[in-house]
Amino acid sequence: MNSRVPTVKQTNWISLIPHFIIMGILIFIWYQFNPEKALLLGAMTYLIISFLLRNLIPRDHRKGIKKNNKGRFKDAISDFEKSYYFFKKHEWIDKYRFITLLSSSKFSYREIALGNIGFCYAQIGNGKKSKEYYEKTLEEFPESVLAKSALNMINAIENKSAQ
Repeated sequence: MNSRVPTVKQTNWISLIPHFIIMGILIFIWYQFNPEKALLLGAMTYLIISFLLRNLIPRDHRKGIKKNNKGRFKDAISDFEKSYYFFKKHEWIDKYRFITLLSSSKFSYREIALGNIGFCYAQIGNGKKSKEYYEKTLEEFPESVLAKSALNMINAIENKSAQ
């Protein structure tokens, strides 16, 4: 069963500059060996590296997303927790993700993981835990629009049910 789970993706457009520089370097390297196919080989090398980095390093995050999309919210929580702790331990990977993972996302993996845990708890009916995780998201990422919106919705529901 494929659930219609909302996905929000925002791009940090300025982070594309290092991507083009990296691709340019790869094309230049390939130009030294094969000038006729340097553009194609450089672009293919960039795509392969990008694919490997995005699939190998944040693998727990990707597992959680897959489970989340299949509606297996309870199972996804542990994957998002593993992702959060990995990127907490290796903050530099997340901070410089536009180079280390060739990711142009505006959201850090830690912020996404915390928000996703909050979302999963809400989906399994644990509003208290959901609220805790959205509040934790705001503690670490005070500008998190996703966490602010989720907390506003939770608070509105709590206020309505209290009346």
